[in-house]
This record gives sequence, C-alpha cells and structure tokens, in this order.
Amino acid sequence: MSMALHAEHCRLLMRQLGIERAHIVGHSSSAVVALQLALDSPEAVHTLVSMEAARPVPSTEIQAEFLRSVAEPAVQLYRAGDTVGAVDVWCRGVFGPDYRAPLDQTLPGAFDQIVAEADAFFQQELPALRQWELTQEDARRITQPVLLVLGERSVPSFAERRDLLLAWLPNAETFDVPGVTHLLHLERPRETAEGLGSFFARHPLT
Repeated sequence: MSMALHAEHCRLLMRQLGIERAHIVGHSSSAVVALQLALDSPEAVHTLVSMEAARPVPSTEIQAEFLRSVAEPAVQLYRAGDTVGAVDVWCRGVFGPDYRAPLDQTLPGAFDQIVAEADAFFQQELPALRQWELTQEDARRITQPVLLVLGERSVPSFAERRDLLLAWLPNAETFDVPGVTHLLHLERPRETAEGLGSFFARHPLT
C-alpha cells in the first residue's frame, strides 16, 4: 500500500466524518502520510504538524549508518523468522536503547502488539516508506503553516530529516520537546500537547 493511498484513505475518512479542513498531525511514518495529504488534497490541510517524519532522508553518513545498523539488520532478522529480534532492533534504533520502560509504562502490552502486527510493518509500511519520495519542488508546494517537532534526545537521523524539511518547506517552524526521544508524545504528553496547542492557536480554523 503506497503513501498516496494512505493519504487518500485519510481524505475519505475526513469526508465521511464531515471534516472538510483540519489541523493535520503525523508522527514518524504517519507524518509522511500527512505530507502526502498536503500535496494531494491541499484544501483539506489547514496546518500540518510533522513529528519526526520518517522521510525525506538526506544523503549523509548518519542516514547510511542507520540503514547499516538498524534497518537492514531488522529486515534480515524478520526474513529469518526472528520477529521479536527484528522489532527490538528496529525499536532500539528508532526509539533509543531504553525504549521499553516508557513504552511499557504508557502503553502496557504495546511491544507484544507491535510484534503481532510486524507483518504489516515489514511487508507493507516499510516498503511504502522506502518507495516514497519528496523533492524540494514538491515541498515548495506545501504552503500551509508547518510545525516540525523534534525530541531533544532523539537519534541524530531525525534531526537531519527535520533540517531538510525546514530548508525545503516555505512556511515551517520548529518546536523541540526537552528530554525525550522519538516517543516524545508518550514521554512528555503535556509539553507536546502544549506546543501543538500554541501552534494551532496562532493559526485558527475559521
């Protein structure tokens, strides 16, 4: 399933709910869906919040190291039948080595659910992310206000990806959540919500 199809599903759901225009928030891979929605259905996106988008990915050594040490080993373990190992490698590389404590505290049973649904991630979501591309020309078409959110303790690959979006998007600003990783909305939900709320207040829906 492509990111464009995910974005179309989002738009169809909005129409079904009677929502013609909204503040759109996406985290990680869903931030990619939000960006695609802004490209395909700009009339539906009033503002966009990108919380550590999984893509676009700049051509840097940090990104290459992420592929070598996280993405490729996780995929290899999954293909070898070690789903638990694959999920753990991926989560450590994306959320940080101490990810289990905040995950188990805020979403009990979440790790087991991730393992149970790993087929969807490794067979559908990850290939769709790898195929998705955003050029600088594409990004220039997203003229809505965009908030680029980053966790202060997130792995360096996310900071580089945000920097790329910040350089490309014509109407973007940043918000850093202190002391958190890629699980920022679980680790500091109040601070994250306040940052988003302030952004929405400055760009109210009429």
